[in-house]
Amino acid sequence: MTQNLSASEPGLVASPEWVDELLLSGPDNEVCLCSDEPVDRGTLRRLVSRRQSTLVAAGLRAGGTLALRLPPSMAYVANLLAGWRIGAQVILLDHRLTSFEVDAALNRLAPQVVVAAERTRGGALRAFADVDESVTPWPGRPATTPHAVIQLSSGSTGPSKVIGRTAGDLMAEIDRYTRIDGVPLRGERIIVLASMVHVLGLVGALLYGLHAGVRLRWPERVAGGGILDAVAAETTPATVLGVPFHIGLMTSVTDPPALPQLRRMTTGGELVPATTAEAFVDRYRVPLGNMWGMTEVGVIATDLFGSHRPALRPAPGLEVVEHDGELLIGRPESPYVGLSDPTRWADGWLHTRDAGRTDPDTGLVTVLGRLDSQISVGGLKVDLTEVEATVTALPEVAEAVVLYDDMITAYVRLVPPATAATVQSVLADRLAGYKLPRRMHVLDALPRTTTGKLVRDGSVLRRAAAREVTE
Repeated sequence: MTQNLSASEPGLVASPEWVDELLLSGPDNEVCLCSDEPVDRGTLRRLVSRRQSTLVAAGLRAGGTLALRLPPSMAYVANLLAGWRIGAQVILLDHRLTSFEVDAALNRLAPQVVVAAERTRGGALRAFADVDESVTPWPGRPATTPHAVIQLSSGSTGPSKVIGRTAGDLMAEIDRYTRIDGVPLRGERIIVLASMVHVLGLVGALLYGLHAGVRLRWPERVAGGGILDAVAAETTPATVLGVPFHIGLMTSVTDPPALPQLRRMTTGGELVPATTAEAFVDRYRVPLGNMWGMTEVGVIATDLFGSHRPALRPAPGLEVVEHDGELLIGRPESPYVGLSDPTRWADGWLHTRDAGRTDPDTGLVTVLGRLDSQISVGGLKVDLTEVEATVTALPEVAEAVVLYDDMITAYVRLVPPATAATVQSVLADRLAGYKLPRRMHVLDALPRTTTGKLVRDGSVLRRAAAREVTE
């Protein structure tokens, strides 16, 4: 996969031809996107061209900066591709952020044009919205880096980082997807549940799907029945792409219909407890694929057939090594914008801050959890990932996060009529005394990021627990 990546202006964003050649090419009548109505490539090209004219009229030029704050929609897809087609740097802001968070991001990133939802039709559970957008010139600045896209990290463990990826980075990741065994192929479908503002939905669904001729379909509603309806809507093979939260939606359907179209579900974002994976496979009789990735790199390793769980095979072209218990990724340049932190990237290696190990014989990688999950209690080593997995595996526990906060602390959502006392009693038979949570907060719902990950920032969890006490 070779394309012309010469910059539109010296040192700035890549030439826009890659959009037409890699993403928009194909027969006019080939359907590429489906929600309420199918959209073929000819229609998509026309929509992108119209948005391109509107953005140029608002002052966007090659080397300029465009911020998108849109829900999953044709408006999002068309404006994203139009911005890249102009040769601009596109900043992706999750539409679920608060106005305070958006204002802070805009002040921090200073785009020249902002596209936001002026009116959105449909309910809160709608997966692909009908949007009227507003296009507003903004007192920002041109791109100062060659990145085609700017994203904010999910913020599950702390403040978001600003991450940039070039058109070359995106193209290389698309190429990795084409060489991974088990990905959907031309003529098949992806049922898109993952957010397109973040890397799994952006590249793993939208960009790869447009490039490979895989039809993208969004369910009418992000609910168990809605997902199954999207699978059943056509006879072609379908892969469901989402995060572990979506596994729960699908397994909540007590008597699912036969779905010969369903080939697999693939999830990324966080580790899937073994009990959760077993429940899904038992219910649907298809593989639950696993994917590990980062905003900084995209897909890193996969096990799309569920045959190596919890181990994964590095994606083609990526080098993954273990150093002092941490997994490192070979990357020639830092992905961070405005940040030179040698603890995150140094000497060609990206520090994932994930604990893990590599098998020298098979090359398989096992992610063990966040590196900061390794603590010492009374001189004894405790892996909080192990403690959390044990808590989550209990039938009395719907979901849990375990942190070290002066002591081992569990934040849990329970299955009625369970109580903290009953959970502690059961855990006493399953964990050594020094591993047991000394404090347990029972919440009606655990905080999640906009991508559906459980939040692991102690300050956020403490505030959530305090609110429930006062209420």
